[in-house]
Amino acid sequence: MCEQTGQEIDWEKCPSEWEDFPEFILDYMSLYNSLGDRMYPDIGYIGKDFTNFKFLREQYKVPKHQEEFLLEFVLFMEERRIKESQRAIKEAHDKIKRKTGG
Repeated sequence: MCEQTGQEIDWEKCPSEWEDFPEFILDYMSLYNSLGDRMYPDIGYIGKDFTNFKFLREQYKVPKHQEEFLLEFVLFMEERRIKESQRAIKEAHDKIKRKTGG
C-alpha cells in the first residue's frame, strides 16, 4: 500500500506478525487455545475452562520461573475475549431492539 501511495513505511503502525514474538509466547498462545471455552447462549463467552491447565502446562514444559507469567498471559487473553463477547452480544441486542422499536 505504501508503494501505491508513495509514502514511507511507518514501522510503528505496522501490526505485529507471529514471527515477531519469542517462541515461548507462541507456545503460550497454543496452550491458551488448547484450553476449552465456557459459553452460554444468552451470556456468551464467560472464559476458559482451566480443568486441563496443569496438564497442558506440563506438556508445554513451562519452566517454573515462567508459570506466573503464563497465568497472567492466559488471564489477559481471556479478559480481552470476554470483553469482545460482551460487546458483540450487546451490539446484537441493540440491533434487535432497534428493529422491534425498543
